[in-house]
Amino acid sequence: MSEATVVASGLRFPEGPVAMPDGTLLVVEIARDCLTRIARDGSFAPIAFTGAGPNGAAIGPDGKCYLCISGGYEFAEDAEHGMRPGLQHRDYRGGAIERVDLATGAVEVVYRRSARGALRGPNDLVFDRQGGFWFTDIGKNREGERDHGGVYYARTDGSFIREVIYPMVQPNGIGLAPDERTLYVAETVTGRVWAFDVTAPGEIAKRPFPSPNGGRLLAGLPGFQLFDSLAVDSAGHVCVATMFNAGITEIAPDGHVLAHVALPDRFTTNLCFGGPDLRTVFATQSSSGRVVAVPWPRPGLALNFSGR
Repeated sequence: MSEATVVASGLRFPEGPVAMPDGTLLVVEIARDCLTRIARDGSFAPIAFTGAGPNGAAIGPDGKCYLCISGGYEFAEDAEHGMRPGLQHRDYRGGAIERVDLATGAVEVVYRRSARGALRGPNDLVFDRQGGFWFTDIGKNREGERDHGGVYYARTDGSFIREVIYPMVQPNGIGLAPDERTLYVAETVTGRVWAFDVTAPGEIAKRPFPSPNGGRLLAGLPGFQLFDSLAVDSAGHVCVATMFNAGITEIAPDGHVLAHVALPDRFTTNLCFGGPDLRTVFATQSSSGRVVAVPWPRPGLALNFSGR
């Protein structure tokens, strides 16, 4: 078990951590439909109430916080297992990309659909140096059926959105290599991370059959281990929040699994790098409603437009 310090507790299925330059932390509370700021003393308060089921979060070139809106889930909760998401919420109206003005709390919808149709369940996003962003759409599960997922590229002004990668099996975490020539995408139920060769903003060189999605398999896990969101460190290692075998799985750029840092919550869902030197991992422990801080052996990769 890693040396983890509880930063905040009492949150309602937190995800999407964003470490801010002033030492505060942003998270979404999926079960509360809000973007929340955690102060340095561990207290927290909502910045804005959003669309149903906010998930991934990232700061854009305009300084606003961009959110993946999943459309919401039906949650189960008990003393033994804590909170856990189930099928889509009965009031589901589709997914969206939203942005929040951190100064005023104003919420705007940026996208609800692409040329393919309505967004189903946007999950996580990452900005490139040009100011565009890649995001995953995990799809939705319903009784007896499941959507195929995909990866999109979009601009922040609402003028351009395009599905670039399809199909994928519940694509979740997404990140860019330090040189931004490789895009990493984690699939949840397969426990796999795929790597895609980026040739230009919003474009990839697709690999032929037998690749099922145009990417190359970076790594996969045996047994009952599910991948959630990810972050990339300064060495280019892909650090993936891992559920059920709870913790963080560290994968080298050549695909070797280097380490597994164990954490107590089976729904270890997301992480970001923060602290003065980016050597602290902030991980969301969603079923228990906590965020924990874990020391990391090397700095994380400073995200574009993060103020780092």
